[in-house]
Amino acid sequence: MVNYNTTNSNLTREICNFSKKISKGLKRPILKFVSDMVYGILASGSSLITEIARNLNENIPLIKTVNRLCRNLQDFSDEEKSIVEENYLSSIKSSYDDKSVIVIDGSDITKPASKKLEALCKVRDGSTGEIGIGYHTIGAAVLSKEKKLPFGVYSRVYSSEEADFVSEDQEMINYFKFLSGHFKKSNIRTMDRGFDNNRYYEYFIKNKENFIIRAKKNRNVIYNGKTQNILDVANMFKGKYALKFKNKDGKKIDVKISIIPIELCEFKGTPLNLVVVHGFGELPMMLITSLSSDDKNICVNVCKVYLMRWRIEEYFKFKKQSFDYENLRVRSLQSIRTLDFLLTMAIGYVSKLSDKDDAVILRFEIISVSKRLFDVADFLYYAVADGIFEVLKFVKRSISSFLVPPPNDGQLRFAPWAA
Repeated sequence: MVNYNTTNSNLTREICNFSKKISKGLKRPILKFVSDMVYGILASGSSLITEIARNLNENIPLIKTVNRLCRNLQDFSDEEKSIVEENYLSSIKSSYDDKSVIVIDGSDITKPASKKLEALCKVRDGSTGEIGIGYHTIGAAVLSKEKKLPFGVYSRVYSSEEADFVSEDQEMINYFKFLSGHFKKSNIRTMDRGFDNNRYYEYFIKNKENFIIRAKKNRNVIYNGKTQNILDVANMFKGKYALKFKNKDGKKIDVKISIIPIELCEFKGTPLNLVVVHGFGELPMMLITSLSSDDKNICVNVCKVYLMRWRIEEYFKFKKQSFDYENLRVRSLQSIRTLDFLLTMAIGYVSKLSDKDDAVILRFEIISVSKRLFDVADFLYYAVADGIFEVLKFVKRSISSFLVPPPNDGQLRFAPWAA
């Protein structure tokens, strides 16, 4: 049986220690703001500032807490964000290595009933496929070494209606530059068909970074010295290697895989590989990659790496469902970006708790109170987040006591040489 007093005390201390670690180098008021937001998001399971404020249990009127959080969301500077970002990436560095997969994807925040939010733009709602209003988002997650759990490493909200907006391509290039500055070239950048873009290929090829990109069927490639449609090339090969795959719904699928040396028409002289996978649908799945090896299993490994992409889809889904992300109510784009950033940091704590071997006891206690209807899924985040919420709802004191150093007890101390 879980001792809630002990568990919520240990969990609160762990969250505050995590917050202090990622806030190292910030002034104390900003450290307290970051800690309040990370703790409040996890304790409330919400992106609403009022719910976050209620769970801070401050002994002042709620409106004052809300106003303070909103003011700090607006005033949080790029320099402060950069400090937190660097500290966070340092804190998760042991969870991945130079070969870990970086999964890259775009998403959206839809706000169909909003009229007052800043710089609302047209977006394609990924849930319905319809065009609505809201914001575009870009996200990246690095998969951990052992459990292949996604650790969010980049998140940005942007709008095509911003005054300084250049283009979606430029947003993506800035995004790739961030990854280049923080990860090795050997980390495999893995992307869906939306990234089948010559400008992106140019960036990765020029910087000699490993990548796997799913190709669109209308792309032309050079095979055996001739320019041909990529789908025609793919259909020449029926699959030399076999892979038994279990999808996220538990269904077993037998697929056949081939690897074909190609060049892109725009980058002649740069050898690439086309990995063709038959079995997922009527048309083959086509993956263009810079990876090469004499190992005959390279094509199977490329396929396995790409299929890990569903982890970031689960990550986005978790972010929206467990923290009511699309229900955010702050108006300015700067506040939305800060809230999104701090939500990514809060989910980073969930990732660390789910992945750390030295947190088994605390994780077990948290999951045991998460009230799962069925067994805990491989994607632990839902159970861990629900358990954190269940444990922290019993906390009735402010977290400030965990952030300040213990008071001086007033005991007279003698110098060592006076003894």
